[in-house]
Amino acid sequence: MDSAMADFSLSAPRERAPSLSGGYLLAGAGAILFSLKGVLVKLVYGDGAAPEVDAITLMTLRMAFSLPFYVVIGAYGWKARAARGEPAFSKRLLAKAALVGLLGFYVSSYLDFAGLQYLSAQFERLILMTYPAFVALLGAAFFGARLTAGRLAALAISYSGILFIFATGATAKGDNAMLGAALVFGASFTYALYNLLARPLVAQIGASIFTSITTLAACGGVLLHFITQRSLLDLTAVPARAVALAAAMAITSTVLPSFMLTAALNRVGAQAVSMIGTISPVSTIILAMVILGEPFTAADAIGTTLVIAGIAIFTYQDARRR
Repeated sequence: MDSAMADFSLSAPRERAPSLSGGYLLAGAGAILFSLKGVLVKLVYGDGAAPEVDAITLMTLRMAFSLPFYVVIGAYGWKARAARGEPAFSKRLLAKAALVGLLGFYVSSYLDFAGLQYLSAQFERLILMTYPAFVALLGAAFFGARLTAGRLAALAISYSGILFIFATGATAKGDNAMLGAALVFGASFTYALYNLLARPLVAQIGASIFTSITTLAACGGVLLHFITQRSLLDLTAVPARAVALAAAMAITSTVLPSFMLTAALNRVGAQAVSMIGTISPVSTIILAMVILGEPFTAADAIGTTLVIAGIAIFTYQDARRR
């Protein structure tokens, strides 16, 4: 998933920076850039630029362009840790981080990219936005988290919006819309599980090193998947336009927003960043209408409002609880 590759910000320090307005702007810009990912993927899939480029090929290209940035981040973290004379991590802890990285950066991202072959960019973003439902349910089932009636009601509002769009909206139409939705719900579920498993590991390992380990592990998973279906030489046959779109996806909707959200966390805190993040479906709608020409009807507007309202209420309740 797009935001999965930015979750080195999970444990970003919370110092109060001088400019709150700057933090809000960074959070908003980061959310908008993240929302661009689905539009860029749909451009590759849908405009005839590269009909032979499938989900795993596009993931491989995205990883190739974004990986060097996260390797540098990790190397900096390792160097800083060594300079402080801190002890080495156990192999068990590193293995856990690698497995979590495979779940969040490889499995979740692959399901998301595969789902976008059948869904509109708008509807994909709305489904991904409901991942807090899985976080809440999994947290209550396995991690001892409290699941209140208010939070359940908020999630019910969001899912009613999803169902409304399925029943009456234009953005969920298509012969394989159900398959696409199932794949993206799978991405949402695995991303929620990634979040729950990653938080204690980030606390133990540190954000930058954790990101380096998980990204490298996912890169291995993506590459292994690719070479079982393709030859590395096939990458040289990918049209230049598709390569350019993959590079844009890596830089503008992966690397840049991840740094923006980290900076925003330092200035305004996680709760504000989460609330501002609810604008991403709106930005996706606008971008998809302008760039892709996707339809957006009154029924889609009603369903979208329900989804965003439910997630906003859930986020607000979670912030108050914390």
